[in-house]
Amino acid sequence: MGKIHELSPHVADLIAAGEVVERPGSVIKELVENAIDAGATILTVEIRAGGMTYMRVTDNGCGMDRADARRAFLRHATSKLKAERDLECIGTLGFRGEALAAIAAVSHIDLLTRETGADEGTSLTIEAGVIQDEAPAGCPEGTTLVIRDLFFNTPARLKFMKSDKAEGANVTQTLIRCALSHPELSVRYLKDGKEEFHTPGDGSLRSAIYTLLGRDFAADLLEAEGETETVGITGFITAPSGARGNRSSQYFYLNGRYIKSKLIQAALEQAYKNSLFTGRFPGCVLHLSMKYGAVDVNVHPTKTEVKFLKEKDVFDAVYYTCLSALERATGMPAIGLTGKLKAQMEKTAPEERTPNAQPGQAQTIPLITPIREAFHGKTAALDLRDGTAAVGQTVLAPPPTGHRPIGAQETPPPAPQAAPSAPSPAVPPAPAHRIIGEAMATYILVEEGDRLVLIDKHAAHERMLFDRFRSEAYMPMPQLLITPFTMEVGPEDTELLLENAALLEEYGFELDRFGAGSVALRTVPGDIDADGLAPLLAEICEKLRMGHKLDPAGVRDEVLHTVACKAAIKAGRFSDPRELEDLVTAVLTGQVKYCPHGRPVSIELTKGALDKSFKRA
Repeated sequence: MGKIHELSPHVADLIAAGEVVERPGSVIKELVENAIDAGATILTVEIRAGGMTYMRVTDNGCGMDRADARRAFLRHATSKLKAERDLECIGTLGFRGEALAAIAAVSHIDLLTRETGADEGTSLTIEAGVIQDEAPAGCPEGTTLVIRDLFFNTPARLKFMKSDKAEGANVTQTLIRCALSHPELSVRYLKDGKEEFHTPGDGSLRSAIYTLLGRDFAADLLEAEGETETVGITGFITAPSGARGNRSSQYFYLNGRYIKSKLIQAALEQAYKNSLFTGRFPGCVLHLSMKYGAVDVNVHPTKTEVKFLKEKDVFDAVYYTCLSALERATGMPAIGLTGKLKAQMEKTAPEERTPNAQPGQAQTIPLITPIREAFHGKTAALDLRDGTAAVGQTVLAPPPTGHRPIGAQETPPPAPQAAPSAPSPAVPPAPAHRIIGEAMATYILVEEGDRLVLIDKHAAHERMLFDRFRSEAYMPMPQLLITPFTMEVGPEDTELLLENAALLEEYGFELDRFGAGSVALRTVPGDIDADGLAPLLAEICEKLRMGHKLDPAGVRDEVLHTVACKAAIKAGRFSDPRELEDLVTAVLTGQVKYCPHGRPVSIELTKGALDKSFKRA
């Protein structure tokens, strides 16, 4: 007797249901996506007992006639694919034709639907995938699905469900993700008879964020928009001050579909590399738009994981879009692009990223192209302090201040240069203030109006140096060592340093091989003390070893981090008054807010807070 036999349709349906329907939140996701594909603009979702006993989803979409209502619950039945070539250009959220069949196999379903313009609707009652009752019905245009007793016939799955509270929380999070994907859709959500939220559906992503994620999250948002030849991006990221302790507030969307992507997550967090403290994570709601053929959305049953055709293009687009938004907000100097991405930015306007939407499909959010202005190489310049562009300049932005490096010797002023065709706005003057002095040879005390500002002078100077090093206008002033500094770093690190010799030379380091595992430094940046060369070189080796192949610019920043940290004035020694004035001006004018490691450079005490502490209020 043969050992291989064909499973019954019922068992096959139960197996398929286990792949698509993991919990109540999975059901809500599939039904909401179907409603969006049906062109709905108003959606109501209601659950009870975490969704295990009752779920209802009502939309005002195109609805179905009686024949389509019956076919919708068959396996691999869909209106969104017809031929094999359609798989190469998937523009809808649901397309597998498994969701309704899988849900019906493990629950009781009541369906009410009426096609747009039809005189009457259809009512279906389904139990364990089998239609029990069918009849004409009077109902509004659109579709209503009621799901009861989820997993009633699969006790093996039922026993792994969490508490009603936990399952309800998962449904809420799932619905938030769906609502943020289409802000033009008005979503009303009821849980155990209580309204949890109701989005306005006005098409504004900021309005949807405010409703779904709260006032505090919305208050910290920075607009992030950009466009390359292959990727368009629009949305919001949080300011560094609004960073979270985890990644739960990161929402990524591709062509209107919520996705999970370690690639996009890495690009986002790399953009914050110089603004956030370790252990803090940015929040965001980012919508990416690409040609449908440039991404494979059919790599996982839940369709939350995707595969990009050109991963580096996606990484670069997200990284530089977010970096541009941060620089506009924090007043950091602009940085230049190199390589392929810069070439893309300098081409003519790209074609529309997303094909025209099919009937019944939500339109992609329109994009604009500020990233083209922010990173346009030699054809444009952008002063990121206020976001205004000047065409015809050779340099993207001047250094943040015209002061000399703190601790450096006086040097003759450079020869005057021809004025650019459109000068960048001047740095705003510092508000009236009085430097009281230094505390513990580490903190600067400044009185400004009704507040007392304490500035960490090392952190502030480190940021100033880092920004100056990153600016395209920065020209390093290397100092020639009378006696070359030699250091044994090992054969592996020797090769690593020599491979990156061109990068290091850009910032004043000139080195040669000095034996099998040693190097000799012949010139170093003028800001570096000779005593700090050994730990500096060791840290640079460590940064280069950790460099990611997708982000060579990140390696550059890590090297500059190290150089700026070693060159900055150290805590524990008193500084010259002119040094203090330079630092205070940079902080009070907003040029410096965070050190390259993401720590704040200043804190303040208001007169009201002090009066309250002394019981004077």
